[in-house]
Amino acid sequence: MSEAWQISTDVLVIGGGPAACWAAVHAREAGAEVVLVDKGFCGTSGATAPSGTGVWYVAPEATARAKAKASREALGGHLADHYWMDRVLDQTYTNMNRLAVEGRYPFPVDPATGEQLRTGVQGPEYMRRMRAWVQRLGVRILDHAPALELLVDADGVVRGAAGYRRQADQDYKVTAGAVVLATGGCAFLSRALGTNVDTGDGALMAAEAGARFSGMEFSNAYAIVPKGSTITKTAYYGYATFFHEDGRVLEGAGSTKGRSVIARTLLSEKVFAQLDRADAQVQAQMRLGQPNFFLQFDRRGIDPFTDRFEVDLLAEGTVRGTGGIDVIDDDCATTAPGLYAAGDAATRERICGGFTGGGSHNSAWAMSSGSWAGRGAAEFALRSGRVDPAAVRGVGRVGLRPEATESVSAAEVVAAAQGELIPFEKNYLRHGERLRPALAALDDLWLRASQGLGGTGADRVRSRQAAAITAVGRLMYRSTLARTETRGMSKREDHPELDPTQHHHILSGGQDRIWVAAEPAAEAPVAVA
Repeated sequence: MSEAWQISTDVLVIGGGPAACWAAVHAREAGAEVVLVDKGFCGTSGATAPSGTGVWYVAPEATARAKAKASREALGGHLADHYWMDRVLDQTYTNMNRLAVEGRYPFPVDPATGEQLRTGVQGPEYMRRMRAWVQRLGVRILDHAPALELLVDADGVVRGAAGYRRQADQDYKVTAGAVVLATGGCAFLSRALGTNVDTGDGALMAAEAGARFSGMEFSNAYAIVPKGSTITKTAYYGYATFFHEDGRVLEGAGSTKGRSVIARTLLSEKVFAQLDRADAQVQAQMRLGQPNFFLQFDRRGIDPFTDRFEVDLLAEGTVRGTGGIDVIDDDCATTAPGLYAAGDAATRERICGGFTGGGSHNSAWAMSSGSWAGRGAAEFALRSGRVDPAAVRGVGRVGLRPEATESVSAAEVVAAAQGELIPFEKNYLRHGERLRPALAALDDLWLRASQGLGGTGADRVRSRQAAAITAVGRLMYRSTLARTETRGMSKREDHPELDPTQHHHILSGGQDRIWVAAEPAAEAPVAVA
């Protein structure tokens, strides 16, 4: 392996999806020199790049905004904050308009009005345009360069990251005035489309730097997919009828409120679906909006509107959940000084409470939180200055610096963690009698990984992914056990009712010993007649 490669910058952005790109844009516009490092190829990797997605884009009109905010409050367990919702609606409206002009995105035009339709984007084109915009601004992009650990100075301020350049087979170290973590969520390597890079790396690095988390119990998202498929587009199943294996209609099954019915049925038999409630106009719109969803059917000779097809549930974890690194101010700073969080890596509770799905709020949060984190990091970096590369140290541990002789492989750790996190009878149909043994197994796995998980070169990337998946799982289950009620997507079969006394956020953190604490939620404003 070549000698480590080192550079210095004002702001380091870790990630390559929409949140990372918007962070890079705003940090650069704030006057900072910016380096972006991506685990994959910025513009093509991550959950947004391969899909079409709606965006929470609402014109600044009072009635429309009020309706938009009210639409998810009950589903989210009334944990969303109207202050943050207003901020996201404003920033998203601005960013989508900028995307049309400065980002040169070719939004479709409404033939009736001649106006552009800016309520959604096609992921491949969106991310291609974002990469080009970032490059025009002079941001330096390092592709295929996964970050492995954060660097801190003598005062514990986050000052960069160290990682591995795959194509050069070379270690690197980037020192910086501040860091933005926009690494996406964690889908446990479940094979959900676009999530192979979403293994919780940012969460692990944040925990090692002392950052806290919020809402990690809301991390049990499962998408409906055709059996054997990786393509998640659960919204389309709002037009579906679901069937038992013997052809009877599966009563109560649905894409929003009836997914648990599907999960319970799958424990004992196959489940089938048919998109038989979409009329001809809707069918055409669906094909136009998400062509890759239909490609899998076309290749199999299935017409999903007239034929029944077998379905399954695919884990999406925090990618479609709402939990993540806690943000403590308007700039999306974390409790670790010098560290900012954005997109799926950060908690979305501020605007979604305990429930979200694909696109819409997630897309809006990515571009908004990315904008604020990038600008905040730039201001912090320009105010505090750069750091001497010799004055920083890496804080990574599990998967990098084993405490004993290496005795466990990354593949073994991933398989064991998946066994506790992917089965929906554990993580979706939640019950304390199943959660406690699963958490104990993950705690034991963490101990084994601490002692014996490591490697050299590219093996360290796999080891860190394994450690990150395990770390996220432990935060999830510890937080879930602390919420002894059903709220948002965290449904407890042993506590099936919503408990008004638990109208709070669950904070968590730590590495070897996970701590949890309750923080009061913001009260929703009272409507005035």
